[in-house]
Amino acid sequence: MPPDQDHAPAFDGAAVSFDWPVPGVARARFIRPGEMNTLSFEFLAELGRAIDAAEAGRARALILTGEGSAFCAGAHIKYFTDPASPLSTPIGIRDHYLVPITRLFDRLEAAPFVTIAAINGHALGGGCELALSCDLRLFAASARIGLTEVRVGAFPAAGGVQKLHRLIGRGKALELILLGRQIAAAEADRLGLAYAVVEPDDLPAAALALAGEVLRGGRFAVAQAKAAIYLSENVDTKSARDFGLESLTVLAASADWAEGMTAFVEKRKPRFD
Repeated sequence: MPPDQDHAPAFDGAAVSFDWPVPGVARARFIRPGEMNTLSFEFLAELGRAIDAAEAGRARALILTGEGSAFCAGAHIKYFTDPASPLSTPIGIRDHYLVPITRLFDRLEAAPFVTIAAINGHALGGGCELALSCDLRLFAASARIGLTEVRVGAFPAAGGVQKLHRLIGRGKALELILLGRQIAAAEADRLGLAYAVVEPDDLPAAALALAGEVLRGGRFAVAQAKAAIYLSENVDTKSARDFGLESLTVLAASADWAEGMTAFVEKRKPRFD
């Protein structure tokens, strides 16, 4: 087990369940299939708790997946039609719902571990934005994904526009977002959104196998490489290169570096913590 995993116990919430299926790999399962795993306040709070637990337990990978026909079907739209809700005004929607969602999704990109969306079903609207916030996406063959907000008079404001554009380019992003299209897993794969597409029954095992690939790399090396990739999208080339140089300098003083170099010389597989 990871050294600090005893400080990050499993839990079963109202909307999200968290566990450690194998050492070093955390998993958050979305367990409100009757509500299509929408982004309720409970869901957001418990997903935040799961990320906290993964960080506390020094996870090296975090799998996100759903139960039922949806990975996550997006916003809990009932909030917007309740006059007594704090989301009954435009400012309330922004400050009490969209800003917290955006910050939560950004945590997945900033996390020092690899985040894997194991997309079991519909990932629509905010659910698509959640999947796009993960580092890798593994699709069940029956899954569908899309930024469909324009079809309900909205648009993706929690990072989906920027992340989809980044991943598949402006032209295709314009098509999918402006038309509010859902696409099947096979098309998502062709567009470069999928690590792989597998049969639905094989998704849990495939997600664990992918997480196992992550475990083959050094913890700090993977974290620094991930940070460097995301930083490269937001700064000039020289600044990104300088960050990489400094990151590798720090990494060269780590136990991961020593173990990796020694294992290479000794012609054996490294044993990373």
